[in-house]
Amino acid sequence: MFQYPPINYIEPVFRPPSEAYSLILQVTNGCSWNKCTYCEMYRAPQKKFRPKSIADITEEVIRCSATLGAVRKVFLADGDAMALSFKRLKEILLVIKEYLPSVSRVSAYCLPRNLLNITVEELTELRELGLSLLYVGAESGNDEILEKIEKGETFETTKDALLKIKAAGIKSSVMIINGMGGSRYSHQHAIDSARLVNAVQPDYLATLVLFFHEGEAEFVQSFGDDFEFCNQRQLIEEMQTFISHLDLDKTIFRSDHASNYLVLKGVLGRDKEKLLTMIDGALNSESSVFLRSESSRGL
Repeated sequence: MFQYPPINYIEPVFRPPSEAYSLILQVTNGCSWNKCTYCEMYRAPQKKFRPKSIADITEEVIRCSATLGAVRKVFLADGDAMALSFKRLKEILLVIKEYLPSVSRVSAYCLPRNLLNITVEELTELRELGLSLLYVGAESGNDEILEKIEKGETFETTKDALLKIKAAGIKSSVMIINGMGGSRYSHQHAIDSARLVNAVQPDYLATLVLFFHEGEAEFVQSFGDDFEFCNQRQLIEEMQTFISHLDLDKTIFRSDHASNYLVLKGVLGRDKEKLLTMIDGALNSESSVFLRSESSRGL
C-alpha cells in the first residue's frame, strides 16, 4: 500500500515519469531560470525559486527513515536541484547516505547552466556519494529555436554540460520536444537535435510533443514568427527525420509520453530500423500501427 512521505511539499511537485516509485525529496522550490516560454510547470506564485535549508531537509529525511522502511530511489526536486552549490549537494547526499542507507540511486533535473561552476572532479565526488542520474531537458539542438523559446542555452552549452556529466561517470537522460520549432523549423529542429544527441551519446533519450494546458497564446506570441503547430503527420515525419539521423551506440529510447501520437520504444542504434519501419507504417496508415487519438493523449 502506498504511503505518502512525511515531507512538507510546496505544490505542485513535478518529477520524470521514471521516478514514479522514488522518494521525492524537495530540496528546492521552483526553477531558478523559469523563463522558458514553453514551460508551464513553475508559474504559480508559490513556486518562486528558493532552496530549502539543510536543517529542514535533514529533518524530513530522518522522518522518512523512521516511517517509510527501505527506500531504493530518491529524486531531488523541484526543477532545479543542481542549481545548489557543490557544498550543499554534498551535504544532502551525505544525509541521504546516513539515514537512508538502502538508497541505490539519487537523481535530479539539471539545467546545463547549473554545471558551469561545478568541476568534473566535484561531479565525480557527488556520483561517489550516490548521485547517479541527471535529467537534462535539451528540448532542441537548434540555436535559433533555443533563442526563440528563451531557453538560455545553446547547442554548445548543452553539449558541454552533457559531456561533463559523462566524464564524471553519471548517467544522463536527454529530453527532446517533438514539434518545438513548429512546421517552419521542423526539419532543421530534427537534424540539429540528432546532431546534439550523437555528440553526447546519452544513456537515455526521450521525446514528448509540444503541448499546453493554457499558455499556448503566450508561447506563440513570444516565438516571434507566424508560428504554426505541427499537425499529426508533420510530427511523425519530424520523428522520422530525427531517428534517421541518429547514430547511437547503446541509448535506451522512449517516445511514450501521453502527448505522443505514436509510441516508440527501443535501444538505439540496435532498434533503429525497426523504429523507422513503425514510423513508415504510421505515415502510410497501416492498420497494424497504433496511433493515439486526441482524446486519449491525456492532455
